[in-house]
Amino acid sequence: MSEKDSKQLQGEAAKGGQWKLTWKDTFLYSFLGILFVGQVVLCFLFYNWANLDVLLYMGWATLAASLILGMMSRAAFQTKGRAREGASWLQTTVVVDSRIYATVRHPMYLSFICLILALILIAQHWLSPIFGIPTIVFFYLSMTQEEQSNIQKFGNDYVAYMKRVPRMNLILGIVRVLRRQKHR
Repeated sequence: MSEKDSKQLQGEAAKGGQWKLTWKDTFLYSFLGILFVGQVVLCFLFYNWANLDVLLYMGWATLAASLILGMMSRAAFQTKGRAREGASWLQTTVVVDSRIYATVRHPMYLSFICLILALILIAQHWLSPIFGIPTIVFFYLSMTQEEQSNIQKFGNDYVAYMKRVPRMNLILGIVRVLRRQKHR
């Protein structure tokens, strides 16, 4: 992370996590939006293009898991995040480390990544990964950048949380939760 990015994150943390959208951000988000819409269109145009039913079923299962994961993470943030009165539910004032956040640190990002993977598996067209992989890379890089912002915002509480809960590995997260429950 560059010094400029670090200073921007510190400034955002001091202002409650708000940042101003630059023209570069606008361009990047527009580009990613186009890729995502293209991914959805490819699913309609080339549904099960390679005629590999196993991949199709895996895609639909991944899509369902993605939607469930997204709903679980939003519910946890809304009930446990303690956002200030009138602020977005995303602007938490505490580290949310219960419910799905006890299993993985970034279930929303994982949900988005699973959604893109599901669309790739459902379409099964060679263009689908070309549209999807840049979006997955963006979400992963955004996740790592958000971790730096959370360290600035929450300090040692977030560092301890990072040691306890894996970034995206859902299976490892479930194993760790079960171990913690067993030792109680």
